[in-house]
Amino acid sequence: MKFTATEVAGAFIVEPEILSDERGSFFRTFCSDTFAAQGLATTYPQCNVSTNRQRGTLRGLHFQAEPGAEVKLVRATHGRVFDVAVDLRPDSPSYLKWAAVELDAARHNAFYIPTGCAHGFLTLEDDCALFYQMSAPYTPELARGVRWDDPAFAIAWPFAPAVIGKRDAACPDFTEEVVR
Repeated sequence: MKFTATEVAGAFIVEPEILSDERGSFFRTFCSDTFAAQGLATTYPQCNVSTNRQRGTLRGLHFQAEPGAEVKLVRATHGRVFDVAVDLRPDSPSYLKWAAVELDAARHNAFYIPTGCAHGFLTLEDDCALFYQMSAPYTPELARGVRWDDPAFAIAWPFAPAVIGKRDAACPDFTEEVVR
């Protein structure tokens, strides 16, 4: 696997080494030894799937507060999405910076998002699906969100969203209090 650092400290684009022959292809999506050698999380007690019908669907920006902060390893299993991580860790060298990667099911790439970062995505085509590996179980009382278009982050989304859920549309602007 190839790990490429992003603008957000501790966030990586993960690309598999694909072996192909006349039968098709084979690749690893995760290996605890390989991730541990990079100093990354190796335990994922919860996995989730997000399906999205329409191009322009926006989800996020979501995170869990301490003590339930979670690493996310996100991969598109169908379609393409513009996937974003925003660093909300005040002690981080990339505090309030964002990184984005186009996750593409055909490329089999993934985005490793460390704890303390908000996550969101915008679908680039119809019928997208994402598979999430989570380092901590979902805890509703620790669930948080910040506005996807907050000027504090100035995320350069590729286009305006067409579909936003009520919860995401109601997310507040970023403040230090929101993160706690």
